[in-house]
Amino acid sequence: MQINANFSERAVVRPGDLDWVPSPMAGVERQMLDRVGGEVARATSIVRYAAKSDFSPHEHGGGEEFLVLDGVFSDEHGDYPPGTYVRNPIGSRHTPFSAEGCTIFVKLHQFDPADREQKVCRTAQAEFLPGLVSGLSVLPLHSHGTENVALVRWEPGTTFNRHRHWGGEEIFVLEGTFQDEGGAYPTGSWLRSPHLSEHTPYSEEGCLIYVKTGHLPIA
Repeated sequence: MQINANFSERAVVRPGDLDWVPSPMAGVERQMLDRVGGEVARATSIVRYAAKSDFSPHEHGGGEEFLVLDGVFSDEHGDYPPGTYVRNPIGSRHTPFSAEGCTIFVKLHQFDPADREQKVCRTAQAEFLPGLVSGLSVLPLHSHGTENVALVRWEPGTTFNRHRHWGGEEIFVLEGTFQDEGGAYPTGSWLRSPHLSEHTPYSEEGCLIYVKTGHLPIA
């Protein structure tokens, strides 16, 4: 399966663009943002668990990264409320479920083999740091090699400098509306910009975004 599989092209998915697709497990549905492979794939998805649903035990052959958007996601290691950011490295295992239902943003099979850090960050209680321009604040989540992951909060009326994305940039809009010269991206939008792409981002109303940089192919 190939979905937004050309990483040299910009990809944008807004709310309402995709249907929910059933997974192999009852009560678990997905919106596939990008995908290279079959059921085991390099994939970026929004995954929705119905109340009292679960997924079979599995190993993360290429690592797993997820952010809980709503509800409570759980596994045998604990419960993860909204805003929880989790990294499960290559070779880790778990049996996920959700008692009340939840939605997560998840990325699979995208870890550098040398990146072995397991991480749980409760972002709702974390302190944001001042950003590079007035009106921006940043919560760093992970860094390995050229890859950097953070949450970035934009106050209303904030504009960032025009910049180039070495190794690409990926954004998921968590709150508000993110903007650039290509358009407006409301809550739930996903953007992926290729290596050496450029833009001048801003937000008129303010927003909160997940952003990952430096992780896409550079060839």
